[in-house]
Amino acid sequence: MKRNKTYMAKASETSPQWHLVDATGLTLGRLATRISRTLQGKDKAIYTPHILTGDYVVVVNATKIRVTGRKMTQKVYYRHSGYVGNLKTFVMKDIMETHPERIIQLAVRGMLPRTKRGREMLGRLRVYKGDTHPHEAQQPVVGALPGV
Repeated sequence: MKRNKTYMAKASETSPQWHLVDATGLTLGRLATRISRTLQGKDKAIYTPHILTGDYVVVVNATKIRVTGRKMTQKVYYRHSGYVGNLKTFVMKDIMETHPERIIQLAVRGMLPRTKRGREMLGRLRVYKGDTHPHEAQQPVVGALPGV
């Protein structure tokens, strides 16, 4: 009896695409899950955990992202320098005013694996607060993420 082998993609077989997502009016968590699945390549049939099979994602209009409930005033982000007593806290509202692209990056980062591959996947994410981006040469597919 012949055994079926499990398919494992090779790095030479992958050809990442570029996706352009407009974040206007989209909910933060739902958008972040779709982006993380695309970065990991889990929306493709050739998904292999130890190979980068995911695509590049460009997000524009990060300032127009939507959050539910009272997260703007209640959600707190933390940063620590490593020195004693240097824990910094930031409310989501303050970060949205100064660096709105970090909100999406932090949400997606929390959904990616905490490995070397996860860091490489996060490097394929580009977030911009306005509606312009410098990736026109890559010809990104507009709104091609599943469910967006």
